[in-house]
Amino acid sequence: MVTRARNDNEFAPFASDGVAAVVGWWSEEARDLPWRKTRDPWLVLVSEVMSQQTQVDRVIPKWHAFIERFPTPADAARAPASVIISMWDGLGYNRRALMLHNCATKISTDHDGIVPNELDELLALPGIGPYTARAILAFAFEDDVGVLDTNVGRVLARVCGRALKPRDAQLVADMVVPVGKSWEWNQALLDFGAQICQKRTPRCSQCPVRGVCTWAGTGPDPAVGSAGVGVAQTKFVGSDRQGRGKLVSRLRAGPLRAESARDVMGFADDPDRSERVLASLLADGLVVSTGDELHLPE
Repeated sequence: MVTRARNDNEFAPFASDGVAAVVGWWSEEARDLPWRKTRDPWLVLVSEVMSQQTQVDRVIPKWHAFIERFPTPADAARAPASVIISMWDGLGYNRRALMLHNCATKISTDHDGIVPNELDELLALPGIGPYTARAILAFAFEDDVGVLDTNVGRVLARVCGRALKPRDAQLVADMVVPVGKSWEWNQALLDFGAQICQKRTPRCSQCPVRGVCTWAGTGPDPAVGSAGVGVAQTKFVGSDRQGRGKLVSRLRAGPLRAESARDVMGFADDPDRSERVLASLLADGLVVSTGDELHLPE
């Protein structure tokens, strides 16, 4: 359970008038996501980990396949890590697959296979950060806690008209949650940020809370540099990330001779880079070296 503070500040109009407006909009425009039909904390946890920096349309079929095979943390923990990584194909950021396997193992060993419902215990799980921990509390346990992601951080900064520091952003996110309606409100605010209060093309003329928004599309965007608001990623093509992904993708098909790694990663003309990227994969535990062969972890 998370204890939140209620403060009277510039968000008071948003908390009083904006909540009903956003929820009213959401009742007509809510995205139909399968994990919104469950309160099972493990299934919610999996959906949140899969959805990090990945398009929802790509996540849905992967989530269905994963929870069918691993409906509980114990099921996932018993499987080899290589199986989890193989099922992650197409979701990007393969390290998250390994962290999910580690998370399932810790839940099984330290929490009797039950996802904890305390913030500190959730944050202690591998791969579970502040956003994911609060999302589990709100969407599985319906605790009155604000879920602060890029979309929500952008909305809050714009309504306020100024960039927010991390602590302030979370306090405000908690403050505007209507008591007893955390699940509905957080889902609505996430969709609102994704569909109306967008990063590049905010639909201010269609915004149901424009009347209480300090920014309202005029002047410098206060969301730039505000806490919780993501920054543009570096170019992927030709990057170390792409090289890492290529090698892991190849290893899903089976072991590979170590000498072939640089060709697979696309760094045949840069042996120093190849060694550095491979070393990072070995350090992360995503790739294992046995003799002169590379393979996924067991």
